[in-house]
Amino acid sequence: MRIDAHQHFWRHDPVRDSWITDEMSLLRRDFLPAELETLLTENGMGGSIAVQADPSEHETCFLLELAERHPAVLGVVGWVDLLAPDLSERLEHFSRSEHFRGVRHIAQAEADDFLAREVVARGVGKLRNFNLTYDILVYPRQLAAALSLVEKLPGQPFVVDHMAKPLIVEGVTEPWAARMRELASHPNVWCKLSGLVTEANWTMWRPEDFHPYLDVVFDAFGPERLMFGSDWPVCLLAAEYSQVVELIEDFTRRLSAPERDAVFGGNAASFYGLRV
Repeated sequence: MRIDAHQHFWRHDPVRDSWITDEMSLLRRDFLPAELETLLTENGMGGSIAVQADPSEHETCFLLELAERHPAVLGVVGWVDLLAPDLSERLEHFSRSEHFRGVRHIAQAEADDFLAREVVARGVGKLRNFNLTYDILVYPRQLAAALSLVEKLPGQPFVVDHMAKPLIVEGVTEPWAARMRELASHPNVWCKLSGLVTEANWTMWRPEDFHPYLDVVFDAFGPERLMFGSDWPVCLLAAEYSQVVELIEDFTRRLSAPERDAVFGGNAASFYGLRV
């Protein structure tokens, strides 16, 4: 089964969703499973992983409720307060849902050393007790902190969202590339081929703009630890869903059929422990 390993849902709330600037105004509406399901079908996808966009347990409940009602939502990466004194109880509560597969915190919005803090590592360290993954969402300048977290938790499954948002629009690869290779040296770290078009020039990007960055992660992680994600609906700022799929399909034509199948679904199913 082909799986979109990274997308979002929301019912638009202008106060909560203040991160949606005027430049991003097309995102100021509801995005729900019925709309995505059409796109999944049109692009040969069998399902998706819904990832939190708001740091609240209300968001986690919202996504889990959608997953219960829509079979195409194969799993949920929700939000739980990793610093909460009752974290284990919260994780146990949400883990009662078979769709709760992982946790993410919007670390890109935190101080650059956030993920390196011992209190964060203690929180993330509890995820393994519940067979939960952790999605790393950072900018390139925060990769050192991400590496510190990974080094402290060698048994915890991690995945880097959006290839850590390299500076594609500026054509800069270092020190991002070196730090991604360091992360990839840890076998418990995976990477999502997602969120790329919005890191490029939204109106004038070309497929070759992404090749230097894709070359790095394919060399570092190998096709066995990479997974396709659309980042829908955020991707709509720069590309249609089909264009995002085509971008990675074209780049992976050099791979064997089993390797392409892994990137487009098998790896996501394995990483998130999906029953597909």
